[in-house]
Amino acid sequence: MAGPVTAPVAASAVARVAVVGGGPAGLYAAALLKRQAPERDITLWERNAPDDTFGFGVVLSDETLDGIETADPVFHAALRREFVSWGDIDVVHRGRTVTCGGHGFAALGRHRLLALLHQRCHDLGVTLRFRAQAPPADELARSYDLVIAADGAGSRTRDTHRDHFRPTITSHRCRYIWLATDYALDAFRFEIAETPYGVMQLHAYPFAPDASTVIVEMREEVWRRTGLDGRDEQTSLDACAGWFPGPLKGHALRSNRSTWNVFRTVVNERWSHGRTVLLGDAAHTAHFSIGSGTKLALEDAVSLAAHLDGATSVAEALAAYEAERRPVVESLQRAARASLEWMEDLAVRVGGPPRRFTFDLLTRSRRVTHDNLRLRDPGFVAAVEEEAGVPAGTPPMFTPFRLRGLTLRNRVVVSPMDMYSATDGTPGDFHLVHLGARALGGAGLVMTEMVCVSAQGRITPGCTGMYAPEHERAWGRVVGFVHERAPGTAIGLQLGHSGRKGSTRLMWEGIDQPLPEGNWPLVAASALPYRPGVNQTPHALTVSELAVLRDEFVRAAEAAARAGFDLLELHCAHGYLLSGFLSPLTNQRSDAYGSGLTGRLAFPLEVFDAVREVWPAERPMTVRISATDWAEGGTTADDAVAIARAFAEHGADAIDVSTGQVVPDERPAFGRSYQTPFADRIRNEVGVPVIAVGAIASWDDVNSLILAGRADLCAVGRPHLYDPHWTLHAAAEQGYAGPGAPWPLPYRAGSRRPPTGRRV
Repeated sequence: MAGPVTAPVAASAVARVAVVGGGPAGLYAAALLKRQAPERDITLWERNAPDDTFGFGVVLSDETLDGIETADPVFHAALRREFVSWGDIDVVHRGRTVTCGGHGFAALGRHRLLALLHQRCHDLGVTLRFRAQAPPADELARSYDLVIAADGAGSRTRDTHRDHFRPTITSHRCRYIWLATDYALDAFRFEIAETPYGVMQLHAYPFAPDASTVIVEMREEVWRRTGLDGRDEQTSLDACAGWFPGPLKGHALRSNRSTWNVFRTVVNERWSHGRTVLLGDAAHTAHFSIGSGTKLALEDAVSLAAHLDGATSVAEALAAYEAERRPVVESLQRAARASLEWMEDLAVRVGGPPRRFTFDLLTRSRRVTHDNLRLRDPGFVAAVEEEAGVPAGTPPMFTPFRLRGLTLRNRVVVSPMDMYSATDGTPGDFHLVHLGARALGGAGLVMTEMVCVSAQGRITPGCTGMYAPEHERAWGRVVGFVHERAPGTAIGLQLGHSGRKGSTRLMWEGIDQPLPEGNWPLVAASALPYRPGVNQTPHALTVSELAVLRDEFVRAAEAAARAGFDLLELHCAHGYLLSGFLSPLTNQRSDAYGSGLTGRLAFPLEVFDAVREVWPAERPMTVRISATDWAEGGTTADDAVAIARAFAEHGADAIDVSTGQVVPDERPAFGRSYQTPFADRIRNEVGVPVIAVGAIASWDDVNSLILAGRADLCAVGRPHLYDPHWTLHAAAEQGYAGPGAPWPLPYRAGSRRPPTGRRV
């Protein structure tokens, strides 16, 4: 039976609206709600004067403008009359300017934007109270149907009710100052200054026919070395003009209450509290390097007004607003975080070739990709590829890569993926078909799942091993098939021990859950269960037991070499045994195998050295690490760099950079290619080849990461479960038929995409 019919919220249900804050979010929300229902009583409080504002230019995307046009054509038309537009990005790298076109930006002055919003509110009848402190939100909520808290990143409303909104505010590592000059650039300009104090960067763009925004940014330690801390405003203006004279063309810099700030990312667990809702920077912030603050604010206002217009109650409207906006905001915040972290680590990137550096800059947020840029400016992308040595007509992912004596024909790796389908550690027909199919599918390197060095080292009873003669024979059968039927494809074995995460059920029977019966004893760096009260407490290994374990790794590696594997990877990630030694959350030893990072590295390096000694000299060895535990007190990105450097110094040919799965209470920052920044940093700081992993879902992602120099190889997991021929299909979709992705002879007739739809 259908439920009761409820009418949409009438204007009288939100007859009175209070808005706290006179920035773009609050003003535009007030205007839209008044336009929606002219009889509404809407009052906005702003503690500053009408023309008080921070910053200069505002950049808006076409997507934002489309939403504004739909919501309020009158305001959209007023904006359009004010815009300055341009299409190029100029990147100045060590005196050389590289230009990429086809981007399409539109900007106007922040003062003009606010003036237009003031006028729109006046025209519609919104009451604006400037130089007036708003009453507290809980007091307003007693006499208003809706309270919109648009009081900025430092929101008093949010802080007063922080126990409900549960904000997280993260300060970042750069200082920046927002300035302007009375000269209109003809493109967005990004410029680097390598000074005696350190590396600095400039972001500049026009916002009026005779003016440009100029933002100067640098790491905190660089800023402190300049001596500008505590100096007057004019000293900062003069210093910035001296560091970046090129874009000013002799024009002076000017300020607008400009100070050196630290950017803070604001995240809230909840956006509404009773009748009060957070809007704009009060709810969320995203770094200015992707031009997002005002964009998000105006889009928030459009969404809130739309949901209030059609909901059955104010509470439903606020819930629907948050449900719609939160995924969009979180996605943009992930992109902004990637961008600001790229800026923070700029000093390790400036030595690259100018075009490749520019490509890396333009794709830093992972929203702009190789394919995007090829559509916008094919000449620029072709020049980047030529500079990087990519043959004409070859996607970057299909260029070869050499590791020691092994040359991979392309940059695609089939990730190690546990199949839980072995019998007493022995791989069977399933593994032959599974790995064989992916080898036939075109990847340059196919990796086994984690192969365990002992029966007690398995994760589950279904995990494979390399500790018995039948294991070596079975793996030799798989390797033989790959080498014979998929010539040119390399196959690698990942070697590991489950540690405290062993003796559990098959994944689909209950991941990380202990066996209902037949459990075997666990060992680990320290006697800490994975989940207290759920998983058993492992035995803390003694020094003599460590030597026995090391020898198990050695014997397994010798068997892997005899089986014919082309590459061996030591699994030091995901909370398994060797990973458990590396993380401070799982290694609490006080002997030589604990007590600081050097101690925590001791046993994994000891195992690596012993395995490297018996592994054939011409065959490469890689190491997979968890670059962060995603948990307080755990392995950090700085630790990961030190860990990678240590393995590289001991002879690792590449570092396979994963993250997490070390402790159950981790809080990963999931998103597109979310783990690749860790690989990027290790590659650039340590100078060792890296394999990037983590939500790399498209061939466009792979091309982008390889061409930008963020990774040397890309490990792709789930897409290869969906499509064993993912790599060959990527070649076909890009029109590539070269040596980087040859189709097996029996499959060659299928190397072209089949037609879709009926042809007459």
